[in-house]
Amino acid sequence: MRILHLMTAVILTLSLSLAAQAADTVHKIAFHVDQSDPAIMNMALNNVQNVQKYYNGKGEAVEIEIVAYGPGLKMYTADSPVAQRIASMALEIDNLAFSACGNTHRKMSLKAGKEVKLLPEAGIVPSGVVRLVELQEQGYAYVRP
Repeated sequence: MRILHLMTAVILTLSLSLAAQAADTVHKIAFHVDQSDPAIMNMALNNVQNVQKYYNGKGEAVEIEIVAYGPGLKMYTADSPVAQRIASMALEIDNLAFSACGNTHRKMSLKAGKEVKLLPEAGIVPSGVVRLVELQEQGYAYVRP
């Protein structure tokens, strides 16, 4: 009988420990946007909202970063067709970052003959591809809508 009580205590302790670890879990997701297509960007933004809602509903934290480069950087320019939605989501969702490729931004600006204005929500990283590699090395799941 004593062994049964001891085993029950061990199982209970392990269960509580696993539950505590699950509550401390932070899900990390990197979304990749490299197309100048509002439908693709809206799909990425829908994915972000769905992921955030799912994990928050479970009481779990989530960190999300959308990395845009190449033609996808157009989604972060001041005249972006999804500018309002990005601004709204940036205010509504904690731990959501919008990263813009510095290489692409520099080339777009050279081509335009002036600096291309980005949305205030977009932070410039040196390289979009390198940023995606760094995020994956940090344990981020990779999603390309």
